Amino acid sequence: MIRQTAEDKVTGLVKNIAKGRNPKPKIVITGCMVGMATRDDSGKYIKALKKRMPEVDEFLPLEEVGFDYPALRSDITHAWVPISNGCNNFCTFCVVPFTRGREISRPYKEILKEIEDLSKNGCKEITLLGQNVNSYGSDLVKSQKSYKLPNGKIVKPVIVKHLGKFRIPTLFPYLLEDVCNIKGIETVKFISSNPWDFSNELISTIAKNEKIDRNLHIAVQSGDDKILKKMNRWYTRSQYLNLLKKIKSKIPNAQISTDIIVGFPGEGEKEFQNTVKLSETANFAYAYISKYSDRPQTAAHKGLGDDVPYAEKEKRFRILDELINHRGSPRTAVH
Repeated sequence: MIRQTAEDKVTGLVKNIAKGRNPKPKIVITGCMVGMATRDDSGKYIKALKKRMPEVDEFLPLEEVGFDYPALRSDITHAWVPISNGCNNFCTFCVVPFTRGREISRPYKEILKEIEDLSKNGCKEITLLGQNVNSYGSDLVKSQKSYKLPNGKIVKPVIVKHLGKFRIPTLFPYLLEDVCNIKGIETVKFISSNPWDFSNELISTIAKNEKIDRNLHIAVQSGDDKILKKMNRWYTRSQYLNLLKKIKSKIPNAQISTDIIVGFPGEGEKEFQNTVKLSETANFAYAYISKYSDRPQTAAHKGLGDDVPYAEKEKRFRILDELINHRGSPRTAVH
């Protein structure tokens, strides 16, 4: 839902599923698109969805799906395991807080039980999922002084200090370690993580657990401080690069991948070149680069406009894509 192209792909998929099938399959849509519609009091968005996709039988709010329905898995050796849903961060380009609501952490014990069952059935690789996985548990912690893990161990929640302030308590480093300790699990991955919640404790947990994948996805979105502030991203370019240096010092074989948006409102040539320079310095293994899409309900839509021509966005996309994704084998040094 951050990009219009995501909606367009869903529309195309629905039409392909329905086309020429006999009997016609029952099609149910859930997720961010429906979340947006259910939170739109005017009713215009749900009407637009029904008009675009008349093949759909039901638009099901995400809240009615929750974490209780078992996943239908076709891959035995790898599993995607959600650990949280929603987001509290309100980046100005992102509709997730409006489509999925506030961040809700799945019960710690329930996550471990699912992964244990998966392991018993032959699963070897786990990817933990959330809009912001490294803030997992902030809503579960009732006291910042202690938390009782399912195994009975009392731990102190990790509180990340960022921009001179202590942010939120998180349990993610403990969860990550407990997942690594599950017998039969050989590889552990996680997405997505935000730079401002990437704690020293999380870095140490990754460093000492070889099961954790060394490709770490840490979205930067822009390399310009002015644009980062407009995006409501809570870090500067220097803080982001310092985080990468810290990670590399503890995890020498780590590779960093990222997300970047080009053509955000107010991004001129100078601001774009700052993103180019950061990309050269960070030496990303790869990047998911997107052209800014004006999304309804977001702060950027309401107050910033969409002032970068599409042709310019396309040009900037090609420059970064060539620089990061087509330069040959990724290097690992952060200068």
